[in-house]
Amino acid sequence: MRGHAPTLRDVADLAGVSSTTVSRFISRSGFVSAGARAAIKQAIDELGYVPSASARGLASRHTGMVGLCLPVVEADADLADRRSSGPARGAPGGEAVTMVVDAEPDSLVSWGGMYFGEVVRGAEFAAWDAGLAITVAMTRTPDLEARVLNMAGRVDGMVVVSGTLPEDLLDHVARRVPVVLLTGLSPASAHDRVTVSNAEGVERLVDHLVADHGITTFEYVGAWAGTPDDDERFRGFRRALLRAGLQAPEAPQLRGDLGRGRGREIGEALVAGRSHGVALPGALVCCNDNTALGLLDVFAAYGIRVPDDVVVTGFDGIEATRTSAPPLTTVEQPMAELGRAAVEVLTARIAEPARRTVTRSLPVTVALRASCGTHRASP
Repeated sequence: MRGHAPTLRDVADLAGVSSTTVSRFISRSGFVSAGARAAIKQAIDELGYVPSASARGLASRHTGMVGLCLPVVEADADLADRRSSGPARGAPGGEAVTMVVDAEPDSLVSWGGMYFGEVVRGAEFAAWDAGLAITVAMTRTPDLEARVLNMAGRVDGMVVVSGTLPEDLLDHVARRVPVVLLTGLSPASAHDRVTVSNAEGVERLVDHLVADHGITTFEYVGAWAGTPDDDERFRGFRRALLRAGLQAPEAPQLRGDLGRGRGREIGEALVAGRSHGVALPGALVCCNDNTALGLLDVFAAYGIRVPDDVVVTGFDGIEATRTSAPPLTTVEQPMAELGRAAVEVLTARIAEPARRTVTRSLPVTVALRASCGTHRASP
C-alpha cells in the first residue's frame, strides 16, 4: 500500500504516458488516444486517484465550476416556511415513524420547483459534457448581494435568470466573471442571453383562438409587474389582438405570482364578479401553467365549464397540464434545453472572452388541448 495519496505523476507512471496526457484526460481539454484513455482510466481505478480541484484551479486559474443564480418565487418561500414548521422529519434520535398533517399535494410542487428543476437538469448535462460542476444559489433577500458575490468568487462564470438581480449588482458580477442571462428582456449588447420565443408563442396561440374559435374578448393573467418573460408574452398577446382589430389593454388587469394558489384567488374573484353580472371573457390567457391550473380548480368547483363558458390557456408545458381536467392548452417551452443552452453559451464565453455577444432563442410549441375546445376529452 502506498504511504501517500496517489498523485497525477503516479497515474502517468503506471499508465506509461506523460503527466500532460493525464492532465488532458482529466480536464477533457485536448486529444487523448483511445489506448491512452484506457490505460489512464485503469491506472486511476487501480490507484484510487482523485483529482485535486484546487490544484487544477491554481494551475489553470479556473475553478471548474459554473454558477446558476435562480429566483425564489413567493410560492417556494411559502412552501419552505410550511415545511420547516412543525415536527422535524427524520430527525436523528426521533421516532421511527412520524405522523403529520401535510400540505395540499398540488402545493408541494411549486412553479419554481417544476420549471427550474428542469432548467437545472439541462444545465447539469451540459456542464458534465464540458467537464464542469454546477453550483446553485437561490436568491432571496436580505442576503442577496452577499450570496451572489460569494458565488462569483468561486466560479468561472454564472447563468443568471433575467430580473433576478438588480442591474448594478449584475454589472458588478459581470466585471468579475462572464454572465449569461437566461430568458427575458436584456440589452443585447451587454450580456450573452438565452431565451425562448415568448412573444411569438402567445401571439400564435391568440391567433388560433381568434381565427379557429371566433373568440373576441380576452383577458391576460400576468405575473407581478416587471417580470421579463411575462412582459414579452404580454407583448405578443397585445400584438395578436391589435392585428385582429380587437381591444387590447395597455397592461394586464389581472396579476398573479406564478403560483397555483394565487391562480385560485383570481378564479374566486372572477366567479364573484360573475355572480354580480360581470361576464367572463371569452378566453383567459395566463402567463404560466400553474396560474391557469388554479383557475381550472375554481371553475370546476363552481360548475363553470371550460371551454364552453370560458377558454383557459397557459405557458410552460409542465407535466400537470396533460392530466388536468380538461387538459390545458399551453405554449410549451424546452425547459431542460434552456439550461443546457445557457451553460453551452457560458462555456464558450469562458473559453473566448473577447467574442461577440450572442443571443440564442429556442423555439416553442403551441399544444392545443381540450381547455380551448380544439380537442375535447372526458376527465
